[in-house]
Amino acid sequence: MLTIIGCGNLNRSDDAVGAIASQRLQQFLTTYPNSAVRIYDLGTAGMEVMFQAKGAQELIIIDACSTGSEPGTIFQVPGKELAELPEPAYSLHDFRWQHALAAGRKIFAEDFPKKITVYLIEAANLDFGWELSAAVEQAMNQVVMELEKKIAELDK
Repeated sequence: MLTIIGCGNLNRSDDAVGAIASQRLQQFLTTYPNSAVRIYDLGTAGMEVMFQAKGAQELIIIDACSTGSEPGTIFQVPGKELAELPEPAYSLHDFRWQHALAAGRKIFAEDFPKKITVYLIEAANLDFGWELSAAVEQAMNQVVMELEKKIAELDK
């Protein structure tokens, strides 16, 4: 089972890139169904990432980042490099997908994916708004096409 999760805030311009990418991939699945693939738009619900990843053999997360790199830069990072346990005083509002990776591995053990890849796309604009910047949209299209190809190859 391959699980793909898009994260981000639809009201914060480029921060929405993961959510929009997952919606596009969900549309792809309606045309090319594959029972071995689950795709979720989880917005900013970090705790939900942990539960939706449970039982998958492979997990892919798509999200925006802000590192100071060129907008639209795509970082493909192994999940183990980004997993971190939350501080003991965190509330659920502070629990992000990075925490879900570490907590899920600890809680679900063998029932949590071993292969985790995170696609981070460098944002140009994180202000309030509903449009992706051109560079981020172009990068998202590249990631979506790569994942559509991956999904199509699962049937072979």
